[in-house]
Amino acid sequence: MSVAFTREEDLEATAADLPDRPISPHPNLVTASGLAAIEAALAEARAAWAGAQAQGSIEADRTAMARATRDLRYWSARRASAQLVETEADGRVRFGGSVTIEREDGRTQTWRIVGEDEADPANGSVSHVSPLTRALIGKTVGDEAVVAGQTVEIVAVD
Repeated sequence: MSVAFTREEDLEATAADLPDRPISPHPNLVTASGLAAIEAALAEARAAWAGAQAQGSIEADRTAMARATRDLRYWSARRASAQLVETEADGRVRFGGSVTIEREDGRTQTWRIVGEDEADPANGSVSHVSPLTRALIGKTVGDEAVVAGQTVEIVAVD
């Protein structure tokens, strides 16, 4: 059917049209910087919600209100479940620390182990629930692990 034969309000997103962002079933462990990022995202969601609310009942703002409401629910839930973890270096791969691995082909990679919401593999941080982290957690320099079917050696732990 042509868009010409649809009502404009049918094209607008409502809260029912936008599915909630999935909440991980894993414990919501966070570093201090991760907690600060969640709080900033929550503040941004509150501001977006207030801005959308201030627009009143203008039809064009239904989409903004739906998005703001969804994001506010997500970040409120993530903040409520956040568990701040502060660990000290003990020579083992741990949450909040960094680990450098050497792959079989000689490449080295360094990763910081963080909470799910702050993980950014492109920038060197991975979630504590990632397969990489699960293979490395608790190990020390010189230990080996199997990651993505390859044996890697831990060459540094910070």
